[in-house]
Amino acid sequence: MDERPAEQADGTPAADRTPAAGRTPAAGHTPDDREGAYELLQRGQALIKRRHYAQAAVVLERAARIEPGKGSILEPLGRAYHLSGQYERARETFDALLEVDPSAHWAHFALAASLRKLDRPAEARTHLRLAVALSPGSQLYRRALARLDAA
Repeated sequence: MDERPAEQADGTPAADRTPAAGRTPAAGHTPDDREGAYELLQRGQALIKRRHYAQAAVVLERAARIEPGKGSILEPLGRAYHLSGQYERARETFDALLEVDPSAHWAHFALAASLRKLDRPAEARTHLRLAVALSPGSQLYRRALARLDAA
C-alpha cells in the first residue's frame, strides 16, 4: 500500500505532486494547459470550502496565470483574497472580473465589500448601487447598501 499522505499541506492530492501524476498528457498538451487550470480551480475551490483562504489564493493564482481573464477563475480568486484579508488584491481581481463581465452583479457586490474594507465608502456605494440596479430583487445587496448609507 502507498504510504504517501492523501493530501499535501496546500490541499494538493499527493498523486498530483508526482511529475506524471499517473497520467500521460494528450498529444500537444502540457501540464499548464486548460486541464491544468481546471484542476487548479477545483483544488482552489476545495481549499476555500475548507477555509484555507490564503492557500486557495496561491493555487488559484496559478490557474489565473494559465487562463488569464477567465471569470470562472477570477471570482473564487477574488473571494480567496478577500477572505484572507488581502483586500487590495481582492479589489484588483474583482475589477478584472468586471472587465470580463461588467454586468456581473455579484462582482459589483464583492468589489464593494473589498472597497469598504479599504475604507473607500464612496466607491463601495457606487458598486453596491450598480449591484442593486443589476439585480433589483436581491435583498442581500439592498441590505448592504442600507448599512453603508447608515454608516
